Amino acid sequence: MITRPFGATGARVPVIGQGTWHMGEGHAPARAEVAALRLGIELGMTHIDTAEMYGDGGAERIVAQAIAGRREDVFLATKVLPSNASYAGTLRACAASLKRLKTDYVDLYLLHWWSSQQPIGGTMRAMEELVKRGLTRFVGVSNFDPGQLRDAQAALTRERLACNQVLYHLRDRAIERDVLPSCEAQGIAVVGYTPLDRGGFFRGVVAEVARKHGRTPRQVALNFLTRRAALFTIPKATRLEHVRENAAALDFTLTPGDLRAIERAF
Repeated sequence: MITRPFGATGARVPVIGQGTWHMGEGHAPARAEVAALRLGIELGMTHIDTAEMYGDGGAERIVAQAIAGRREDVFLATKVLPSNASYAGTLRACAASLKRLKTDYVDLYLLHWWSSQQPIGGTMRAMEELVKRGLTRFVGVSNFDPGQLRDAQAALTRERLACNQVLYHLRDRAIERDVLPSCEAQGIAVVGYTPLDRGGFFRGVVAEVARKHGRTPRQVALNFLTRRAALFTIPKATRLEHVRENAAALDFTLTPGDLRAIERAF
């Protein structure tokens, strides 16, 4: 799996990782979800993203099983809900996540989305305290616009924002207007979630490009969505064949013509 510098952190992170939204909710057997994550780790997709919100902690418990015995091989991220993101609440939420994840630290701790109820200063002060205590290596945000990013960074005194995790798939490329350029200018990684959007765009141009390269539409989409150096993505998969597809999505290069065709179609 190809890795890249993750923002200004100095860490190299797999371009394609693994999401866990809707895991731990009973939609699939827990053993299948654990097996999928473990296979992904074996194939190099060692960036695993979760959140206290997912399955009310259930996803974190699934991740704990998947990374047992492999913690040092994994770049582990989780998130605090805005409703919990006061200074003290952030510290409590992180402690609870670490307990569910059965680990002493995470690599990345994120504020899940902007809150008008909790001042960003308190949240970011707690984030820096978590770094100081060794409970997270890096801090970041999710679903932030450029103005919110500026406010969050301004509230940090010692740390830099590592990433902004945002919705990004072929049918929703809104981040390319301002969020992505802003993050690129500041050395902030952009992690796209829900990159496959239930597969609704797997026909037409994407299918044609896939046939040309002997690949799948899923692989073409992931390849396109990580075409810039700041871009990372975290597709969720519970079927082993989809895990293998995702892991091989960067084993070919889209031509300039391919990129233009996809740009025009979406």
